[in-house]
Amino acid sequence: MGTYEDVFRSSIEDPENFWLKAAEGIDWDVAPRRALDSSGAPFYRWFPDGRLNVCFNAVDRHVEAGRGEQAALIYDSPVTDTRRTYTYVQLRDEVAAFAGALARLGVEHGDRVVIYMPMVPEAVVAMLACARSGAVHSVVFGGFAPRELALRIDDAAPKVVVSASCGIEGKRVIAYKPLLDQAIGLAAHKPEKSVILQRPQERAELGPHDLDWADLVAAAPPADCVPVPATDPLYILYTSGTTGKPKGVVRDCGGYAVALHWSMGAVYDVGPGETMFTGSDVGWVVGHSYIVYAPLLVGATTVLYEGKPVGTPDAGQFWRVAAEYGVRTMFTAPTAFRAIRKEDPSGTLTAGYDLTGLRHLFLAGERLDPETYHWASDLLGIPVIDHWWQTETGWPIVANPVGIEAAPLKPGSPTRPLPGWDVRVLDASGEPVPAGVDGAIVVRLPLPPGALPTLWQDDDRYVASYLSAYTGYYLTGDSGHIDDDGYVFVMGRTDDVINVAGHRLSTGSMEEALAAHPDVAECAVIGVADALKGQVPRGFVVLKADVDREPGEVEAELVQLVRERIGAVASLKDVAVVAALPKTRSGKILRKTMRGIADGHDEPIPSTVDDPGVIEALRPVLRRAGHTP
Repeated sequence: MGTYEDVFRSSIEDPENFWLKAAEGIDWDVAPRRALDSSGAPFYRWFPDGRLNVCFNAVDRHVEAGRGEQAALIYDSPVTDTRRTYTYVQLRDEVAAFAGALARLGVEHGDRVVIYMPMVPEAVVAMLACARSGAVHSVVFGGFAPRELALRIDDAAPKVVVSASCGIEGKRVIAYKPLLDQAIGLAAHKPEKSVILQRPQERAELGPHDLDWADLVAAAPPADCVPVPATDPLYILYTSGTTGKPKGVVRDCGGYAVALHWSMGAVYDVGPGETMFTGSDVGWVVGHSYIVYAPLLVGATTVLYEGKPVGTPDAGQFWRVAAEYGVRTMFTAPTAFRAIRKEDPSGTLTAGYDLTGLRHLFLAGERLDPETYHWASDLLGIPVIDHWWQTETGWPIVANPVGIEAAPLKPGSPTRPLPGWDVRVLDASGEPVPAGVDGAIVVRLPLPPGALPTLWQDDDRYVASYLSAYTGYYLTGDSGHIDDDGYVFVMGRTDDVINVAGHRLSTGSMEEALAAHPDVAECAVIGVADALKGQVPRGFVVLKADVDREPGEVEAELVQLVRERIGAVASLKDVAVVAALPKTRSGKILRKTMRGIADGHDEPIPSTVDDPGVIEALRPVLRRAGHTP
């Protein structure tokens, strides 16, 4: 591919030829002759004259190339003690059968299908079957509250909903059918049918509009792939934590296929026949991109894991999966590794597994604190690569592209912008800031292929949310800086920059200091309202499992540590040891919710929360007035 500098420069200076070349990795029914259509700017379209089918590219073409007996999908479920491998031939046949079942229900090109399922192979089959049919899928995280599911049903207006009788969270069986029935009852739009996968852990009672997955598939003829314009939507994915009408991120077919296929080699260094394990959920963008589409587009083997990084049954499960399936690249969230580190601080559970095949660990979803980076790096002895991206972008913005040229790692930075992403840092007036100075992180338009072209049926909101703050730029909503070497440091969301007595301070810097303490497993710093200083920071830390010390002693050390590392200007004088931090199911710490409660607001609990009990336990700690030691 050449050096990073060469590849990056060509992508920015000549995106037309760069992405047309990348498009050669995809099989087209009508190959594009143009890469970028700027005629409707700021609404850009990639490969406007191309036609393809994404399911064909992800499944059928590998069978036609003679690799049908290679493993495509490995399902590993410690919560049900199930392991199952699907070859590319088997996956094609399952997908074609379910696409035929959808066709019998009247699902056609352009129709929407909501998928509300746990981490089972049928979720992947349903996604690919929609792509095969030219339908638009919208996956909603299994177990989402009925009101939130109803909002998404109303926005997407699906012809059919695909669900399962139950999901399994740790040791709990959660019945999905009652949640789905409530959601449809609340929704103004009524899907014509619901297809229910019956799981043995808890079967659902079917109503007059419900159909059994197995019965439906058994009676359906297999369906062929439907070629569609490259600019057609492949899926809608609603951003987590939204209130009111959810924001439906649209992903197009052609740009997404090209970008993801290109990223597998360039960023993750994974090729045909190699195994990638992404510890996420198909309800999130990471699951869409790097459990389902990208590994299959390149002809790799992907692992679908139904379980947690800890507790199902222990903190060694990720090591077991990597060893059993010869995983080359692992990708998960930093919070998963903080959970593993909390339960097994010395990493002793790796001892029973052969991890010599594991070459790279990629982490994304939350900022990778240097302590977690060092712990994972020392434990595994392989490159631990932080990378940064968003639901909206579909694939990484900033990463260390090991398939092009690996750059030296800098703890705290996801490295440099990937080809296609023209990242800048601007001040409040829209002017570029000097190297090392924090500001708003933006991306110069046009965004590369794979990023959202708009929001579902809401162009005005797309412009207002992302394009209006700085003309000609996409607003990421994150703050940080770029150093003299071009490395990007993402310090947190823009609203996590706090103003203490006129000093703008990043809570991410304070979290970095707290995480450096040897007893701390994970932490969060939020800015809370203060009558005198405007805002003051408060810290919350979870200690490692093997720490047996007085909380007050640790808290005092942490206050001093921040003072030493950042200075008295940080003004962090209130640190509390807590049992757990509230998070979304994808692992993001709910800092905004914590901040609202601490400021005395009647903060609603987000639909994406993993365990509402954690917020309730933390509420009295958040509500108490800060103290000055």
